[in-house]
Amino acid sequence: MTKVVLAITLGDPGGIGPEVALKAAFTHRWPRSVQLVLIGDRDLLSHQARRLKLPVPPAWSQSEARRFRAPVVNWDSETGRQRRYSSRGWPAGVTGRLQGRAASQWIQAATAGCLSGLFDGMITGPVCKKSLQLAGLPFPGHTEYLAALTRTRHYAMMLMGGPLRVVLATRHVPLSSVAQCLSQHTIIEATELTAQALAWLKVKNRTIGICALNPHAGDQGVLGREEIVTIIPAIRAVRRRGIQVEGPVPADVIFHLALQQRYGAILAMYHDQGLGPLKMIAFECGINLTLGLPILRTSPDHGTAFDIAGQGIAHPGSMIAAIRLAVRLARRKNPWQKSA
Repeated sequence: MTKVVLAITLGDPGGIGPEVALKAAFTHRWPRSVQLVLIGDRDLLSHQARRLKLPVPPAWSQSEARRFRAPVVNWDSETGRQRRYSSRGWPAGVTGRLQGRAASQWIQAATAGCLSGLFDGMITGPVCKKSLQLAGLPFPGHTEYLAALTRTRHYAMMLMGGPLRVVLATRHVPLSSVAQCLSQHTIIEATELTAQALAWLKVKNRTIGICALNPHAGDQGVLGREEIVTIIPAIRAVRRRGIQVEGPVPADVIFHLALQQRYGAILAMYHDQGLGPLKMIAFECGINLTLGLPILRTSPDHGTAFDIAGQGIAHPGSMIAAIRLAVRLARRKNPWQKSA
């Protein structure tokens, strides 16, 4: 079978990213055709591996290209260069500017490797949005940062867990700003990306359920006019483009219908509207797939969990699921990959 080389960034050094990366790499039996490159500080990874009684991945460098001495290796992408951060200690549960700088550099290295063909995809460990801001990055999270690094204008988050696939029309914005961030354009764009993703994932049911914003889908304007002014016109537009959609469906109904396999995916209007139901049924195995990028990127659908970092109790289920999905998709043509 074709070899698949995947990069895994460790995320915030003070979070559970290094722990779940090691656990996923060494406690799950991966096919021989899969090789994993853990990108991050070597001292940090060695310390975590010894504490968890797991193997310390051998060091690897970019100059070795796609030659590996082991199925799991560690690339400290700052080795041989002057570090932009200090690696001393990396205390568990603590984050800040230096941690943000380190995490961002590892993301850059993985992205560059994917764009050059060195890696077939990347899985990102969780980062702290505050530490990225302290490090000077003007992005609310991985998704927007990766879009900037790959010069991608149209992108979206698809969260998957159990039978659910949920795409977000808006991402990391305050609830008070959701209505003003919604537009026909954002809904149309997210729906088109969802339709392309369903084909990439080989999902047979191509119908997309469009979630309402307001209770009872606005109740004909009594409980809000966003459905009338924004969502319904967008639905009509995507239907004209040949995309199978249904909605707007009230949020208290649509996820039940999805569990009955009525939809291949749901388009939710805001973050917690979509992620609340998904995490209820798939808290330890949720996955995030970024749509629209010319590279493959998945991630576990959880945060840095600073409250349990360093205790050795973090569950690697979501990281394992994210790697599994990346292995499958790496062997299929990315619908957004630019032609050579």
